[in-house]
Amino acid sequence: MGIPQGDLKLLDSELAKTLLNSKIPARLAYMAKDGTPRVVPTWFHWNGHEIVMATFIGGPDVRHEPARPGALRANPNVAITIDTEGFPPHVLLIRGQASVTDVDGVPPEFKEAARRYLGEEGAKNFPELRQPGVRMARIAVRPTWVGTIDFQTRLPSHVGGVAA
Repeated sequence: MGIPQGDLKLLDSELAKTLLNSKIPARLAYMAKDGTPRVVPTWFHWNGHEIVMATFIGGPDVRHEPARPGALRANPNVAITIDTEGFPPHVLLIRGQASVTDVDGVPPEFKEAARRYLGEEGAKNFPELRQPGVRMARIAVRPTWVGTIDFQTRLPSHVGGVAA
């Protein structure tokens, strides 16, 4: 049967490695402070232990602090998916708890994500990486549950796969 859904060893699978190194945004699901769910697409960087995302909380172009950091501090339980659009879709599912740290400047993981998404030249010309006075919230999720679906060797439970 292979590695069961939920096992962190799935992060070492070829499917997970491919998606963690892709230019596909992660979709972060969390609960807002008003108790309603939210899903936001976001750049991310996998550092081998955590999925790290960042959001601007201060600087010349920030009009107000975003709601996400406060919501994650209040309820750190999150789910993340990184998935392809083509058929059959390939899906990496992650659950964990987010930790939020305010950073003066730009976290190194955001710079790494910018390089991956924009290319070396694009990241070098990305103005937000050079603006003085920038502050960001570094959001790190250490996986506690991992699942993969490729619709060929790993199916969702309702069509014969392993329940998660």
